[in-house]
Amino acid sequence: MLCLQSYASSSEGDSDHEDAAGAAASTDVPAHLLPVDKTHSVSSAIAVCAAPVVVPIGASAVPRTLDPTLKEVTYNPRYDEMYAPVKGPDHPDLTMQQRAPRNTLAGYVEKAHINAFEFENQRRTFHTYGYALDPSVDEAADGQTFVGDLQSAYDDNGKTVFEAPKAKKMRKQEKNDKPDDIEGFLGPWGKYENEVSVAKPNEQERAELDELLSKRHKRGRIPEDKPLEEKATLHIKDAYDYQGRSYLHAPHDLGVNLRSNAPPPKCFLPKAHIHTWTGHNKGISSIRWFPKTAHLLLSGSMDCRVKLWEVYGERRCIRTFSGHRQAIKDIAWNNKGSHFLSASYDRYIKLWDAETGDVVSRFTTRKMPFCVKFHPDNSKQHLFVAGTSDKKIICWDTRSGDIVQEYDRHLGSVSTITFVDDNRRFVTTSDDKSMRIWEWDIPVDMKYIADPTMHSMPAVTLAPNGKWMACQSLDNKIVIFSALNRFKMNRKKTFTGHMVSGYACQLDFSPDMSYLVSGDGDGKCYIWDWKTTKMYKKWQAHDGVCISALWHPHEASKVATAGWDGQIKYWD
Repeated sequence: MLCLQSYASSSEGDSDHEDAAGAAASTDVPAHLLPVDKTHSVSSAIAVCAAPVVVPIGASAVPRTLDPTLKEVTYNPRYDEMYAPVKGPDHPDLTMQQRAPRNTLAGYVEKAHINAFEFENQRRTFHTYGYALDPSVDEAADGQTFVGDLQSAYDDNGKTVFEAPKAKKMRKQEKNDKPDDIEGFLGPWGKYENEVSVAKPNEQERAELDELLSKRHKRGRIPEDKPLEEKATLHIKDAYDYQGRSYLHAPHDLGVNLRSNAPPPKCFLPKAHIHTWTGHNKGISSIRWFPKTAHLLLSGSMDCRVKLWEVYGERRCIRTFSGHRQAIKDIAWNNKGSHFLSASYDRYIKLWDAETGDVVSRFTTRKMPFCVKFHPDNSKQHLFVAGTSDKKIICWDTRSGDIVQEYDRHLGSVSTITFVDDNRRFVTTSDDKSMRIWEWDIPVDMKYIADPTMHSMPAVTLAPNGKWMACQSLDNKIVIFSALNRFKMNRKKTFTGHMVSGYACQLDFSPDMSYLVSGDGDGKCYIWDWKTTKMYKKWQAHDGVCISALWHPHEASKVATAGWDGQIKYWD
Protein backbone atom coordinates (compact mmCIF):
# COMPACT_ATOMS: atom_id res chain seq x y z
CA MET A 1 0.00 0.00 0.00
CA LEU A 2 2.92 2.31 0.78
CA CYS A 3 4.29 1.65 -2.72
CA LEU A 4 0.91 2.29 -4.36
CA GLN A 5 0.61 5.58 -2.49
CA SER A 6 3.91 6.84 -3.78
CA TYR A 7 3.40 5.49 -7.42
CA ALA A 8 3.95 8.22 -10.02
CA SER A 9 3.46 10.96 -7.46
CA SER A 10 4.96 14.25 -8.67
CA SER A 11 3.83 16.44 -5.78
CA GLU A 12 6.87 15.50 -3.67
CA GLY A 13 10.44 16.54 -4.32
CA ASP A 14 13.20 14.42 -5.70
CA SER A 15 14.32 13.52 -2.19
CA ASP A 16 10.95 11.95 -1.44
CA HIS A 17 11.33 9.72 -4.51
CA GLU A 18 14.71 8.58 -3.36
CA ASP A 19 13.42 7.84 0.16
CA ALA A 20 10.50 5.84 -1.25
CA ALA A 21 12.78 3.93 -3.55
CA GLY A 22 15.03 3.09 -0.67
CA ALA A 23 12.08 1.96 1.42
CA ALA A 24 10.75 -0.18 -1.43
CA ALA A 25 14.12 -1.77 -2.00
CA SER A 26 14.36 -2.63 1.66
CA THR A 27 11.01 -4.41 1.58
CA ASP A 28 11.65 -6.57 -1.57
CA VAL A 29 8.80 -5.09 -3.70
CA PRO A 30 8.09 -6.66 -7.14
CA ALA A 31 9.51 -4.74 -10.10
CA HIS A 32 6.12 -3.84 -11.65
CA LEU A 33 5.12 -2.05 -8.41
CA LEU A 34 8.23 0.06 -8.21
CA PRO A 35 7.76 3.80 -8.82
CA VAL A 36 8.56 4.95 -12.35
CA ASP A 37 11.83 6.71 -12.79
CA LYS A 38 11.27 10.39 -13.55
CA THR A 39 13.56 10.29 -16.58
CA HIS A 40 11.27 7.73 -18.23
CA SER A 41 7.91 9.12 -17.08
CA VAL A 42 5.54 11.08 -19.41
CA SER A 43 3.05 12.00 -16.73
CA SER A 44 4.58 15.42 -16.17
CA ALA A 45 4.57 16.29 -19.90
CA ILE A 46 0.87 15.53 -20.67
CA ALA A 47 -2.08 17.23 -18.95
CA VAL A 48 -5.13 14.97 -19.11
CA CYS A 49 -8.60 16.58 -18.80
CA ALA A 50 -10.90 13.94 -17.46
CA ALA A 51 -13.90 16.26 -17.03
CA PRO A 52 -17.03 14.96 -18.90
CA VAL A 53 -18.79 17.06 -21.60
CA VAL A 54 -21.74 18.68 -19.87
CA VAL A 55 -24.37 20.96 -21.47
CA PRO A 56 -24.05 24.29 -19.64
CA ILE A 57 -26.97 25.48 -17.60
CA GLY A 58 -29.39 27.59 -19.76
CA ALA A 59 -28.21 26.11 -23.09
CA SER A 60 -31.45 24.14 -23.46
CA ALA A 61 -33.25 27.43 -24.13
CA VAL A 62 -31.17 28.01 -27.29
CA PRO A 63 -33.38 26.91 -30.29
CA ARG A 64 -31.93 24.58 -32.91
CA THR A 65 -33.03 24.94 -36.53
CA LEU A 66 -33.28 22.34 -39.28
CA ASP A 67 -32.82 23.12 -42.95
CA PRO A 68 -36.06 22.00 -44.76
CA THR A 69 -34.00 20.62 -47.63
CA LEU A 70 -31.80 18.50 -45.34
CA LYS A 71 -31.89 14.75 -46.08
CA GLU A 72 -29.99 13.45 -43.02
CA VAL A 73 -29.35 14.66 -39.44
CA THR A 74 -26.59 13.45 -37.14
CA TYR A 75 -28.52 13.83 -33.88
CA ASN A 76 -31.99 13.05 -32.60
CA PRO A 77 -34.09 16.23 -33.00
CA ARG A 78 -37.25 16.80 -31.01
CA TYR A 79 -40.75 16.77 -32.55
CA ASP A 80 -41.25 20.53 -32.27
CA GLU A 81 -37.87 21.09 -33.97
CA MET A 82 -38.73 18.83 -36.91
CA TYR A 83 -42.18 20.32 -37.48
CA ALA A 84 -41.35 23.93 -36.67
CA PRO A 85 -42.59 26.45 -39.28
CA VAL A 86 -40.12 27.63 -41.89
CA LYS A 87 -38.83 31.01 -40.75
CA GLY A 88 -37.29 33.90 -42.59
CA PRO A 89 -38.53 36.61 -44.96
CA ASP A 90 -40.96 35.52 -47.70
CA HIS A 91 -40.34 36.25 -51.38
CA PRO A 92 -42.67 39.19 -52.09
CA ASP A 93 -43.47 38.20 -55.70
CA LEU A 94 -44.44 34.54 -55.20
CA THR A 95 -47.99 33.45 -55.94
CA MET A 96 -49.97 31.28 -53.52
CA GLN A 97 -49.22 28.26 -55.72
CA GLN A 98 -45.47 28.95 -55.60
CA ARG A 99 -45.51 29.47 -51.81
CA ALA A 100 -47.11 26.08 -51.18
CA PRO A 101 -44.66 23.36 -50.15
CA ARG A 102 -43.91 20.79 -52.83
CA ASN A 103 -41.79 17.70 -53.18
CA THR A 104 -42.54 17.04 -56.86
CA LEU A 105 -42.73 19.26 -59.90
CA ALA A 106 -46.53 19.31 -59.77
CA GLY A 107 -47.09 19.66 -56.02
CA TYR A 108 -46.87 17.82 -52.72
CA VAL A 109 -47.31 14.06 -52.72
CA GLU A 110 -47.98 12.16 -49.53
CA LYS A 111 -47.24 8.48 -49.32
CA ALA A 112 -50.28 6.28 -48.82
CA HIS A 113 -50.72 2.56 -48.48
CA ILE A 114 -53.30 0.42 -50.25
CA ASN A 115 -53.51 -3.33 -50.45
CA ALA A 116 -52.05 -4.57 -53.77
CA PHE A 117 -54.95 -6.94 -54.45
CA GLU A 118 -57.53 -4.24 -53.70
CA PHE A 119 -55.78 -1.76 -55.97
CA GLU A 120 -55.65 -4.22 -58.90
CA ASN A 121 -59.25 -5.25 -58.24
CA GLN A 122 -60.50 -1.65 -58.42
CA ARG A 123 -58.35 -0.88 -61.46
CA ARG A 124 -59.75 -3.80 -63.42
CA THR A 125 -63.29 -2.97 -62.29
CA PHE A 126 -62.89 0.56 -63.61
CA HIS A 127 -61.57 -0.66 -66.99
CA THR A 128 -64.28 -3.33 -67.29
CA TYR A 129 -67.41 -1.70 -65.89
CA GLY A 130 -66.46 1.99 -65.85
CA TYR A 131 -66.64 2.59 -62.09
CA ALA A 132 -64.45 2.10 -59.00
CA LEU A 133 -64.40 3.06 -55.34
CA ASP A 134 -63.39 6.65 -54.69
CA PRO A 135 -59.67 6.42 -53.70
CA SER A 136 -59.63 9.85 -52.00
CA VAL A 137 -58.25 9.77 -48.45
CA ASP A 138 -60.77 11.69 -46.40
CA GLU A 139 -62.19 11.48 -42.90
CA ALA A 140 -65.70 11.61 -44.35
CA ALA A 141 -65.03 8.72 -46.81
CA ASP A 142 -67.31 5.79 -45.96
CA GLY A 143 -66.13 3.36 -48.66
CA GLN A 144 -69.44 3.61 -50.51
CA THR A 145 -68.71 6.51 -52.87
CA PHE A 146 -67.73 5.78 -56.47
CA VAL A 147 -66.02 7.51 -59.36
CA GLY A 148 -66.82 6.94 -63.03
CA ASP A 149 -70.15 5.55 -64.25
CA LEU A 150 -72.22 6.06 -61.10
CA GLN A 151 -75.42 4.63 -62.57
CA SER A 152 -73.74 1.32 -63.38
CA ALA A 153 -72.15 1.28 -59.93
CA TYR A 154 -75.51 1.62 -58.16
CA ASP A 155 -77.21 -0.85 -60.53
CA ASP A 156 -74.53 -3.50 -59.78
CA ASN A 157 -74.32 -2.55 -56.04
CA GLY A 158 -70.67 -1.67 -56.57
CA LYS A 159 -69.59 -5.21 -57.30
CA THR A 160 -66.06 -5.65 -58.61
CA VAL A 161 -64.74 -7.98 -61.30
CA PHE A 162 -63.67 -10.32 -58.53
CA GLU A 163 -67.25 -10.55 -57.29
CA ALA A 164 -68.55 -10.89 -60.87
CA PRO A 165 -71.80 -8.90 -61.22
CA LYS A 166 -74.64 -10.44 -63.14
CA ALA A 167 -74.05 -10.74 -66.85
CA LYS A 168 -76.19 -8.43 -68.93
CA LYS A 169 -78.95 -10.04 -70.92
CA MET A 170 -77.97 -10.71 -74.50
CA ARG A 171 -80.34 -10.67 -77.42
CA LYS A 172 -81.53 -14.03 -78.62
CA GLN A 173 -80.01 -15.20 -81.86
CA GLU A 174 -81.47 -17.57 -84.40
CA LYS A 175 -79.52 -20.81 -84.39
CA ASN A 176 -79.14 -23.66 -86.85
CA ASP A 177 -75.86 -25.52 -86.40
CA LYS A 178 -76.84 -28.66 -88.33
CA PRO A 179 -74.29 -29.08 -91.14
CA ASP A 180 -76.57 -31.49 -92.99
CA ASP A 181 -79.17 -28.73 -93.43
CA ILE A 182 -77.52 -27.12 -96.43
CA GLU A 183 -80.25 -24.61 -97.17
CA GLY A 184 -81.05 -23.50 -93.63
CA PHE A 185 -77.57 -23.64 -92.03
CA LEU A 186 -76.83 -20.41 -90.14
CA GLY A 187 -73.78 -21.12 -87.99
CA PRO A 188 -72.59 -17.99 -86.13
CA TRP A 189 -74.25 -15.70 -88.71
CA GLY A 190 -77.83 -16.05 -87.51
CA LYS A 191 -79.86 -12.87 -87.13
CA TYR A 192 -80.92 -11.46 -83.78
CA GLU A 193 -84.53 -11.12 -82.76
CA ASN A 194 -86.18 -7.95 -84.11
CA GLU A 195 -83.07 -7.17 -86.17
CA VAL A 196 -83.70 -4.82 -89.10
CA SER A 197 -81.32 -5.46 -91.99
CA VAL A 198 -82.30 -2.49 -94.16
CA ALA A 199 -79.37 -0.12 -94.69
CA LYS A 200 -81.49 2.67 -96.17
CA PRO A 201 -81.79 5.57 -93.67
CA ASN A 202 -85.21 6.85 -92.70
CA GLU A 203 -86.30 10.49 -93.00
CA GLN A 204 -84.89 11.58 -89.64
CA GLU A 205 -81.54 9.79 -90.13
CA ARG A 206 -81.24 11.27 -93.61
CA ALA A 207 -81.71 14.81 -92.24
CA GLU A 208 -79.05 14.18 -89.55
CA LEU A 209 -76.61 12.80 -92.12
CA ASP A 210 -77.12 15.77 -94.43
CA GLU A 211 -76.49 18.18 -91.57
CA LEU A 212 -73.32 16.34 -90.54
CA LEU A 213 -71.97 16.27 -94.10
CA SER A 214 -72.68 19.97 -94.63
CA LYS A 215 -70.77 20.80 -91.43
CA ARG A 216 -67.79 18.73 -92.54
CA HIS A 217 -67.85 20.34 -95.96
CA LYS A 218 -67.85 23.81 -94.42
CA ARG A 219 -65.00 22.91 -92.07
CA GLY A 220 -62.75 21.63 -94.87
CA ARG A 221 -63.51 24.41 -97.33
CA ILE A 222 -61.21 27.41 -97.60
CA PRO A 223 -63.31 30.60 -97.32
CA GLU A 224 -63.67 32.26 -100.70
CA ASP A 225 -62.31 35.78 -100.63
CA LYS A 226 -63.81 38.65 -102.56
CA PRO A 227 -62.49 38.76 -106.13
CA LEU A 228 -59.25 40.70 -106.29
CA GLU A 229 -58.84 43.46 -108.83
CA GLU A 230 -56.59 42.21 -111.62
CA LYS A 231 -54.83 45.03 -113.38
CA ALA A 232 -51.73 45.75 -115.43
CA THR A 233 -50.05 49.15 -115.27
CA LEU A 234 -48.14 50.39 -118.32
CA HIS A 235 -45.10 52.50 -117.36
CA ILE A 236 -43.93 53.60 -120.83
CA LYS A 237 -45.58 55.95 -123.31
CA ASP A 238 -44.28 54.38 -126.53
CA ALA A 239 -45.92 50.95 -126.20
CA TYR A 240 -46.12 50.73 -130.03
CA ASP A 241 -43.60 51.89 -132.63
CA TYR A 242 -44.31 53.70 -135.91
CA GLN A 243 -45.19 50.39 -137.56
CA GLY A 244 -47.65 49.47 -134.83
CA ARG A 245 -45.40 46.80 -133.28
CA SER A 246 -45.54 46.39 -129.51
CA TYR A 247 -42.68 46.07 -127.05
CA LEU A 248 -42.84 42.28 -127.51
CA HIS A 249 -41.26 42.72 -130.95
CA ALA A 250 -37.45 42.23 -130.72
CA PRO A 251 -35.40 45.21 -132.04
CA HIS A 252 -32.99 44.79 -134.97
CA ASP A 253 -30.58 47.69 -134.33
CA LEU A 254 -28.61 46.32 -131.38
CA GLY A 255 -25.55 44.84 -133.06
CA VAL A 256 -26.61 41.43 -131.74
CA ASN A 257 -28.66 38.97 -133.76
CA LEU A 258 -31.37 38.07 -131.24
CA ARG A 259 -33.12 35.73 -133.67
CA SER A 260 -30.09 33.49 -134.17
CA ASN A 261 -30.27 29.88 -133.05
CA ALA A 262 -26.49 29.61 -132.76
CA PRO A 263 -24.86 30.48 -129.41
CA PRO A 264 -21.97 32.97 -129.15
CA PRO A 265 -18.72 31.33 -130.39
CA LYS A 266 -16.97 31.80 -127.03
CA CYS A 267 -18.24 32.96 -123.64
CA PHE A 268 -16.28 34.98 -121.05
CA LEU A 269 -16.58 35.60 -117.33
CA PRO A 270 -18.51 38.78 -116.39
CA LYS A 271 -16.35 41.37 -114.68
CA ALA A 272 -18.47 44.47 -113.94
CA HIS A 273 -21.90 45.43 -112.65
CA ILE A 274 -23.58 47.42 -115.44
CA HIS A 275 -27.21 47.91 -114.35
CA THR A 276 -29.71 47.38 -111.51
CA TRP A 277 -33.45 47.03 -112.06
CA THR A 278 -35.36 48.22 -108.98
CA GLY A 279 -39.10 48.38 -108.44
CA HIS A 280 -40.09 45.37 -106.37
CA ASN A 281 -40.84 46.06 -102.69
CA LYS A 282 -39.91 42.55 -101.50
CA GLY A 283 -37.61 39.73 -102.52
CA ILE A 284 -37.72 38.26 -106.02
CA SER A 285 -38.58 34.57 -106.37
CA SER A 286 -38.13 33.95 -110.12
CA ILE A 287 -36.86 35.61 -113.32
CA ARG A 288 -37.30 34.45 -116.93
CA TRP A 289 -35.89 35.67 -120.26
CA PHE A 290 -38.30 36.39 -123.09
CA PRO A 291 -38.34 33.19 -125.22
CA LYS A 292 -35.70 32.94 -127.96
CA THR A 293 -34.76 36.65 -128.22
CA ALA A 294 -34.28 37.50 -124.50
CA HIS A 295 -34.79 41.23 -125.16
CA LEU A 296 -37.21 41.37 -122.19
CA LEU A 297 -36.98 40.03 -118.64
CA LEU A 298 -39.97 38.87 -116.57
CA SER A 299 -39.73 38.83 -112.77
CA GLY A 300 -42.08 37.44 -110.12
CA SER A 301 -41.79 38.75 -106.58
CA MET A 302 -42.96 38.21 -103.02
CA ASP A 303 -44.80 41.56 -103.23
CA CYS A 304 -47.50 39.64 -105.24
CA ARG A 305 -46.61 41.39 -108.52
CA VAL A 306 -45.01 40.42 -111.82
CA LYS A 307 -42.94 42.99 -113.73
CA LEU A 308 -41.67 43.11 -117.30
CA TRP A 309 -38.33 44.87 -117.93
CA GLU A 310 -36.35 46.01 -120.96
CA VAL A 311 -32.93 44.36 -121.33
CA TYR A 312 -31.64 46.75 -124.04
CA GLY A 313 -31.96 50.50 -124.57
CA GLU A 314 -33.04 52.45 -121.47
CA ARG A 315 -33.75 49.24 -119.51
CA ARG A 316 -37.08 50.56 -118.19
CA CYS A 317 -39.87 48.77 -116.37
CA ILE A 318 -42.47 48.27 -119.11
CA ARG A 319 -45.48 46.86 -117.27
CA THR A 320 -46.55 45.68 -113.81
CA PHE A 321 -49.10 42.85 -113.50
CA SER A 322 -51.08 42.78 -110.22
CA GLY A 323 -53.66 40.10 -109.52
CA HIS A 324 -52.45 37.77 -106.76
CA ARG A 325 -53.11 37.95 -103.03
CA GLN A 326 -49.87 36.29 -101.95
CA ALA A 327 -46.27 35.93 -103.11
CA ILE A 328 -45.45 34.70 -106.61
CA LYS A 329 -43.67 31.32 -106.62
CA ASP A 330 -43.02 30.68 -110.32
CA ILE A 331 -43.56 32.20 -113.78
CA ALA A 332 -43.36 30.68 -117.27
CA TRP A 333 -43.58 32.01 -120.86
CA ASN A 334 -45.22 30.23 -123.75
CA ASN A 335 -43.13 29.66 -126.91
CA LYS A 336 -44.27 32.82 -128.71
CA GLY A 337 -43.96 35.08 -125.69
CA SER A 338 -47.52 36.32 -126.14
CA HIS A 339 -48.73 34.86 -122.83
CA PHE A 340 -47.20 33.83 -119.52
CA LEU A 341 -48.30 31.93 -116.42
CA SER A 342 -47.88 33.10 -112.83
CA ALA A 343 -48.18 30.61 -109.93
CA SER A 344 -48.77 32.06 -106.47
CA TYR A 345 -49.09 30.97 -102.85
CA ASP A 346 -52.75 32.09 -102.99
CA ARG A 347 -53.33 28.70 -104.74
CA TYR A 348 -54.08 30.27 -108.14
CA ILE A 349 -52.30 29.96 -111.47
CA LYS A 350 -53.19 32.82 -113.83
CA LEU A 351 -52.66 33.08 -117.56
CA TRP A 352 -51.81 36.67 -118.62
CA ASP A 353 -51.71 38.36 -121.99
CA ALA A 354 -48.24 39.93 -122.03
CA GLU A 355 -49.23 42.69 -124.47
CA THR A 356 -52.57 43.88 -123.09
CA GLY A 357 -52.05 42.88 -119.44
CA ASP A 358 -55.40 41.07 -119.25
CA VAL A 359 -55.97 37.85 -117.31
CA VAL A 360 -57.07 35.24 -119.86
CA SER A 361 -57.76 32.33 -117.47
CA ARG A 362 -57.51 31.28 -113.84
CA PHE A 363 -56.71 27.77 -112.63
CA THR A 364 -56.79 26.29 -109.13
CA THR A 365 -57.02 22.93 -107.36
CA ARG A 366 -57.10 24.52 -103.89
CA LYS A 367 -53.46 23.46 -103.44
CA MET A 368 -50.31 25.58 -103.73
CA PRO A 369 -48.53 25.38 -107.09
CA PHE A 370 -44.73 25.26 -106.68
CA CYS A 371 -43.68 25.09 -110.33
CA VAL A 372 -45.40 25.69 -113.65
CA LYS A 373 -44.36 25.06 -117.26
CA PHE A 374 -45.89 25.13 -120.75
CA HIS A 375 -45.42 22.08 -122.96
CA PRO A 376 -42.51 23.08 -125.27
CA ASP A 377 -44.05 21.66 -128.48
CA ASN A 378 -45.62 24.30 -130.72
CA SER A 379 -48.54 21.95 -131.34
CA LYS A 380 -49.23 21.62 -127.58
CA GLN A 381 -49.05 25.25 -126.47
CA HIS A 382 -52.57 25.00 -125.04
CA LEU A 383 -51.29 22.52 -122.39
CA PHE A 384 -49.28 23.31 -119.27
CA VAL A 385 -48.22 21.30 -116.21
CA ALA A 386 -47.96 22.41 -112.60
CA GLY A 387 -46.39 20.69 -109.59
CA THR A 388 -48.44 21.20 -106.43
CA SER A 389 -48.13 20.86 -102.67
CA ASP A 390 -50.38 17.77 -102.61
CA LYS A 391 -47.69 15.65 -104.41
CA LYS A 392 -49.39 15.81 -107.83
CA ILE A 393 -48.40 17.07 -111.26
CA ILE A 394 -51.53 18.41 -112.94
CA CYS A 395 -51.95 19.11 -116.65
CA TRP A 396 -54.46 21.79 -117.69
CA ASP A 397 -55.91 22.71 -121.07
CA THR A 398 -56.00 26.51 -121.36
CA ARG A 399 -58.73 26.37 -124.03
CA SER A 400 -61.33 24.67 -121.85
CA GLY A 401 -59.84 25.26 -118.38
CA ASP A 402 -60.17 21.55 -117.59
CA ILE A 403 -57.67 19.18 -115.99
CA VAL A 404 -56.72 16.68 -118.69
CA GLN A 405 -54.17 14.56 -116.80
CA GLU A 406 -52.87 13.95 -113.26
CA TYR A 407 -49.51 12.39 -112.39
CA ASP A 408 -49.77 11.25 -108.77
CA ARG A 409 -46.78 9.14 -107.69
CA HIS A 410 -44.54 11.44 -105.64
CA LEU A 411 -44.45 11.25 -101.85
CA GLY A 412 -43.77 14.97 -101.30
CA SER A 413 -44.60 18.33 -102.87
CA VAL A 414 -43.30 18.64 -106.45
CA SER A 415 -40.45 21.14 -106.85
CA THR A 416 -39.47 21.18 -110.55
CA ILE A 417 -40.62 20.00 -113.98
CA THR A 418 -38.10 19.67 -116.85
CA PHE A 419 -38.92 18.48 -120.39
CA VAL A 420 -36.29 16.19 -122.01
CA ASP A 421 -35.83 13.85 -124.98
CA ASP A 422 -37.44 16.07 -127.64
CA ASN A 423 -40.28 16.85 -125.21
CA ARG A 424 -41.50 13.24 -125.24
CA ARG A 425 -40.66 12.88 -121.55
CA PHE A 426 -40.39 15.11 -118.54
CA VAL A 427 -38.41 14.87 -115.29
CA THR A 428 -39.78 15.94 -111.90
CA THR A 429 -38.07 16.37 -108.55
CA SER A 430 -39.80 16.49 -105.22
CA ASP A 431 -39.34 17.09 -101.50
CA ASP A 432 -39.36 13.29 -101.10
CA LYS A 433 -35.68 13.43 -102.26
CA SER A 434 -36.41 11.49 -105.42
CA MET A 435 -36.47 12.08 -109.17
CA ARG A 436 -39.10 10.54 -111.45
CA ILE A 437 -39.14 10.35 -115.24
CA TRP A 438 -42.53 10.30 -117.01
CA GLU A 439 -43.68 9.64 -120.56
CA TRP A 440 -45.94 12.48 -121.65
CA ASP A 441 -49.61 11.75 -120.96
CA ILE A 442 -48.90 8.43 -119.16
CA PRO A 443 -49.58 8.89 -115.44
CA VAL A 444 -47.18 6.15 -114.27
CA ASP A 445 -43.50 7.01 -113.88
CA MET A 446 -41.24 5.09 -116.25
CA LYS A 447 -38.18 5.51 -114.01
CA TYR A 448 -37.74 6.24 -110.33
CA ILE A 449 -34.38 7.53 -109.07
CA ALA A 450 -33.77 7.61 -105.33
CA ASP A 451 -30.64 7.01 -103.33
CA PRO A 452 -29.94 7.27 -99.57
CA THR A 453 -27.23 9.83 -100.36
CA MET A 454 -29.56 12.03 -102.44
CA HIS A 455 -30.99 15.26 -101.09
CA SER A 456 -33.94 17.32 -102.21
CA MET A 457 -33.30 19.13 -105.53
CA PRO A 458 -35.50 22.26 -105.73
CA ALA A 459 -33.94 23.69 -108.93
CA VAL A 460 -33.12 21.87 -112.18
CA THR A 461 -31.82 23.29 -115.48
CA LEU A 462 -31.45 21.49 -118.80
CA ALA A 463 -28.16 22.02 -120.66
CA PRO A 464 -28.33 23.87 -124.04
CA ASN A 465 -27.37 20.67 -125.88
CA GLY A 466 -30.18 18.74 -124.13
CA LYS A 467 -27.84 15.98 -122.88
CA TRP A 468 -27.42 16.93 -119.21
CA MET A 469 -29.47 18.22 -116.31
CA ALA A 470 -27.85 20.32 -113.59
CA CYS A 471 -29.65 19.87 -110.26
CA GLN A 472 -29.19 22.13 -107.25
CA SER A 473 -28.89 19.68 -104.35
CA LEU A 474 -29.57 20.91 -100.81
CA ASP A 475 -26.35 19.36 -99.47
CA ASN A 476 -24.52 22.37 -101.03
CA LYS A 477 -23.71 20.65 -104.32
CA ILE A 478 -24.74 20.81 -107.95
CA VAL A 479 -25.16 17.27 -109.27
CA ILE A 480 -25.37 16.33 -112.94
CA PHE A 481 -27.74 13.73 -114.41
CA SER A 482 -27.82 12.42 -117.96
CA ALA A 483 -30.96 13.55 -119.79
CA LEU A 484 -30.86 10.67 -122.26
CA ASN A 485 -32.04 7.07 -121.85
CA ARG A 486 -30.66 5.93 -118.48
CA PHE A 487 -30.82 9.25 -116.54
CA LYS A 488 -27.72 8.22 -114.61
CA MET A 489 -25.95 10.54 -112.19
CA ASN A 490 -22.53 11.66 -113.42
CA ARG A 491 -20.49 11.22 -110.24
CA LYS A 492 -17.37 12.74 -111.80
CA LYS A 493 -19.11 16.09 -112.27
CA THR A 494 -20.07 17.63 -108.94
CA PHE A 495 -19.84 21.38 -108.35
CA THR A 496 -19.23 22.53 -104.77
CA GLY A 497 -18.13 25.57 -102.81
CA HIS A 498 -21.41 27.47 -102.45
CA MET A 499 -24.02 27.41 -99.65
CA VAL A 500 -27.57 26.70 -100.85
CA SER A 501 -28.92 24.58 -98.00
CA GLY A 502 -32.58 25.55 -97.61
CA TYR A 503 -32.84 27.73 -100.75
CA ALA A 504 -34.09 26.90 -104.25
CA CYS A 505 -31.35 28.86 -106.05
CA GLN A 506 -31.91 28.73 -109.81
CA LEU A 507 -28.79 27.88 -111.87
CA ASP A 508 -27.94 28.20 -115.57
CA PHE A 509 -25.44 27.23 -118.27
CA SER A 510 -23.54 29.63 -120.48
CA PRO A 511 -24.82 29.39 -124.11
CA ASP A 512 -21.65 27.60 -125.30
CA MET A 513 -21.77 25.22 -122.28
CA SER A 514 -18.33 26.22 -121.03
CA TYR A 515 -19.55 27.61 -117.68
CA LEU A 516 -22.16 26.93 -115.00
CA VAL A 517 -23.53 29.86 -112.95
CA SER A 518 -25.51 29.79 -109.68
CA GLY A 519 -26.45 32.03 -106.78
CA ASP A 520 -26.28 31.00 -103.14
CA GLY A 521 -27.84 31.65 -99.74
CA ASP A 522 -25.29 34.31 -98.76
CA GLY A 523 -26.00 36.50 -101.79
CA LYS A 524 -22.91 35.46 -103.74
CA CYS A 525 -22.81 34.43 -107.40
CA TYR A 526 -20.55 31.52 -108.44
CA ILE A 527 -19.21 30.46 -111.85
CA TRP A 528 -17.65 27.03 -112.44
CA ASP A 529 -15.87 25.58 -115.45
CA TRP A 530 -18.07 22.85 -116.97
CA LYS A 531 -15.26 20.52 -118.05
CA THR A 532 -13.05 20.60 -114.94
CA THR A 533 -15.74 21.52 -112.31
CA LYS A 534 -13.25 24.08 -110.99
CA MET A 535 -14.67 27.28 -109.48
CA TYR A 536 -13.52 30.20 -111.64
CA LYS A 537 -15.19 33.18 -110.03
CA LYS A 538 -17.37 34.25 -107.12
CA TRP A 539 -18.53 37.69 -106.05
CA GLN A 540 -21.03 39.34 -103.70
CA ALA A 541 -24.04 40.01 -105.91
CA HIS A 542 -26.87 40.75 -103.42
CA ASP A 543 -27.43 41.64 -99.78
CA GLY A 544 -29.88 38.78 -99.21
CA VAL A 545 -30.17 35.42 -100.93
CA CYS A 546 -29.17 35.34 -104.61
CA ILE A 547 -32.16 33.23 -105.70
CA SER A 548 -31.59 33.16 -109.46
CA ALA A 549 -28.78 33.59 -111.97
CA LEU A 550 -29.42 33.52 -115.75
CA TRP A 551 -26.86 33.78 -118.57
CA HIS A 552 -28.09 35.75 -121.57
CA PRO A 553 -28.53 33.29 -124.49
CA HIS A 554 -27.14 35.71 -127.14
CA GLU A 555 -24.48 37.59 -125.15
CA ALA A 556 -21.04 36.15 -124.48
CA SER A 557 -20.56 37.48 -120.97
CA LYS A 558 -23.83 38.97 -119.64
CA VAL A 559 -25.51 37.47 -116.55
CA ALA A 560 -28.67 38.59 -114.74
CA THR A 561 -29.03 37.82 -111.02
CA ALA A 562 -32.05 38.29 -108.75
CA GLY A 563 -32.06 38.42 -104.97
CA TRP A 564 -34.26 38.64 -101.92
CA ASP A 565 -33.22 42.29 -101.59
CA GLY A 566 -35.77 43.05 -104.35
CA GLN A 567 -33.18 43.92 -106.98
CA ILE A 568 -32.24 42.41 -110.35
CA LYS A 569 -28.64 43.08 -111.35
CA TYR A 570 -27.00 42.84 -114.75
CA TRP A 571 -23.32 41.88 -115.00
CA ASP A 572 -20.92 42.01 -117.96
